[in-house]
Amino acid sequence: MASKPSLALKRRLKAPPEKVYEAWTVPEKMIQWWGVTDHKRTPIAEADVRVGGRFRVQFWTPDGEHQSVSGVYRQVVPAERLVFSWAWQSTPERESQVTVDLKPDTDGTLLTLTHEQFFDEKARDGHRGGWTQALDNLELMFA
Repeated sequence: MASKPSLALKRRLKAPPEKVYEAWTVPEKMIQWWGVTDHKRTPIAEADVRVGGRFRVQFWTPDGEHQSVSGVYRQVVPAERLVFSWAWQSTPERESQVTVDLKPDTDGTLLTLTHEQFFDEKARDGHRGGWTQALDNLELMFA
């Protein structure tokens, strides 16, 4: 059985793990960095951060396209690790998994994002671009 495509991205952030964890779990903070936005509509985020709890993030691209992604938290270790399923509203059958690991670093946090079980390489490559932009935004939050 062939393995499914995955990706891993790392970032050093100028904030303690507790603050980075909040950016991933507090809806008011999630909308500040997660997703591309056209700046005309405010992104929407919901998070019930517990094992079995759900999250959803909605945003609009600059060309007005509505995007909505949701999932279920599978592992929650405050300020250390989040593992959750990931499925776009447009392709719910293509569920994948995201792991976010947070480790204290000299002056902040080393974040490792692993996204696994992609449908195909095209999906992985598209998510690499999306996650890179989102992590750029996250980094700016703590600059």
